[in-house]
Amino acid sequence: MYGTSTTTREAGMYASWIKPFFIVAGLYDSVLGLAFLFFAGWIFQAFGVTPPNHPAYVQFPALLLLIFGAMFFAIASNPVKNRDLIWYGVALKVAYCGSVFFHQLAGGVPFMWLPWAWADLVFLVLFVLAWKSIGASPATQAR
Repeated sequence: MYGTSTTTREAGMYASWIKPFFIVAGLYDSVLGLAFLFFAGWIFQAFGVTPPNHPAYVQFPALLLLIFGAMFFAIASNPVKNRDLIWYGVALKVAYCGSVFFHQLAGGVPFMWLPWAWADLVFLVLFVLAWKSIGASPATQAR
């Protein structure tokens, strides 16, 4: 393929669902991050949950979600080149699901956190499958 970089050629050599999936993951975390950054009070009120005693306790995790959202967009832009970043997404989802499900089993957690934990569990499984799929592609094995 004359005039085409190796990275460009590699980009098409993995499962076709991976790029759009990471765009969805980026949108999901970015929208949640923006929602909690700008509308946390309303969200807590809508779910009948007492907010933390200082907005920074919500703003910092919201900003982290925006950072991870940007990372998922970076993965989507070139899944082969950015394959190693997927493990940071796995760690994020393990941390959130682990925290929520542990506290749910240990005595309960406000309902508002459970749907996001289940969604993150699905993302976690799909992140691992994406990582494996990219690793099995001829493009990554040729590196």
